[in-house]
Amino acid sequence: MAGIELRSSAFDDGAVIPRRYAKEGDDVSPDLSWSGVPRGAAELLLLCEDPDAPSGTFVHWIVTGIDPASGGVEEGRTPEGGRPLMNGFGESGWGGPLPPPGDTAHRYVFRVYALPEPVELADEVSAEDVHAAVDGRQLAEGALVGRYQR
Repeated sequence: MAGIELRSSAFDDGAVIPRRYAKEGDDVSPDLSWSGVPRGAAELLLLCEDPDAPSGTFVHWIVTGIDPASGGVEEGRTPEGGRPLMNGFGESGWGGPLPPPGDTAHRYVFRVYALPEPVELADEVSAEDVHAAVDGRQLAEGALVGRYQR
């Protein structure tokens, strides 16, 4: 399977996510850019999850229906054509990192999936639901990991 290159000017892969993007900061989504979306992709799906959350994987951002030709998203915006779903805070769209104080740094995994057909998801879904809906169906995917600690 081909890979999508996913990047942000806000942080490098494996680096610390600046406080500006955290729930306790300005709580704006970081800019993202992607390349290598294969031909035949009908839509992109964006997921940001925290697999280190004490209660299980926590969803910070899910957007479906993204235009495969978009190439990315600006800071604080919804990707072109995208439909933001509910995050783990019960809000639509981005919800920034907010790990419990004193925890070691949590990982925030941003993933972009190129899908051959639109995926139907409820407004409130878990990260596991998203993985179940796309795993084995994606034409390509890309990941970017940031870390955050309070």
